[in-house]
Amino acid sequence: MDQLRPQGAGFQLIPTSSPLAAYQAQRDEIRARVLSVLDGGNYILGPEVESFERSFSAYCRTDYGVGVNSGTDALILTLKALDIGPGDEVVTVSHTALATVSAVLAVGATPVLVDIDPIFYTLDPAALEDAISTRTKAVVPVHLYGQPADMDAILAVAQRHGIPVIEDCAQATGALYKGRRVGSIGDAGCFSFYPTKNLGAIGDGGMVVTSGHSLAERIRRIRQYGWDERRETDRLGVNSRLDEIQAAILSVKLPLLDQNNERRAAIARRYSESLSGLPVIVPDE
Repeated sequence: MDQLRPQGAGFQLIPTSSPLAAYQAQRDEIRARVLSVLDGGNYILGPEVESFERSFSAYCRTDYGVGVNSGTDALILTLKALDIGPGDEVVTVSHTALATVSAVLAVGATPVLVDIDPIFYTLDPAALEDAISTRTKAVVPVHLYGQPADMDAILAVAQRHGIPVIEDCAQATGALYKGRRVGSIGDAGCFSFYPTKNLGAIGDGGMVVTSGHSLAERIRRIRQYGWDERRETDRLGVNSRLDEIQAAILSVKLPLLDQNNERRAAIARRYSESLSGLPVIVPDE
């Protein structure tokens, strides 16, 4: 980067996100909600997590939400709940955050990478068919930079082969595809609430949403050692729980998500319009 800086000139990068500014915009409400949790004495899988699971799944227009420790864990637990592991293949996209592929590797499966289409930078449905084999157990399209993947075409291929579709929604919370929220279109949607996301916690957090009752219950058990309501287990689980404080913070932020997304979109449109006369490729929607 030093080679590109003009001699004697200073420059400043424009941040793509500011968790501090997001907190300051709702500081009083967030502080009051956090203090309520601290004074309530219920810190793990309590009323704040249950409330946020209900409100976020309703926002996504799905029946169930399961809060977990991170977006990566959301993918891992969903793959585990679908009994995907060693010897299986999971088809996903080559252009994504490392976490997408890390989740596949974490369950012992093999990631099979498909190229992006040249316009929207999401999984190319035309290349998907060739990537599927007899070992393919799931497809993970990634909605990138707020841009939904071409879900109709992806679902058509997956359904033809009887393969579940797990949406990676970590960079597209609130996005719509033909009037449907991302996360509600495939078998499950996996979200990250990392502080830099457009719905960000003040720490780690994630969620799986689905309308499949049995899938939600399997994920719910896996996130806490595989326990049922009697703390008995018949399958290996992990410790991956969204905590009460982060759930409380996210509940404060969720009602403003659509408004904040529209503001982001307006800023993006301003950049695209200003750059349109220059030799720069701007994203299509």
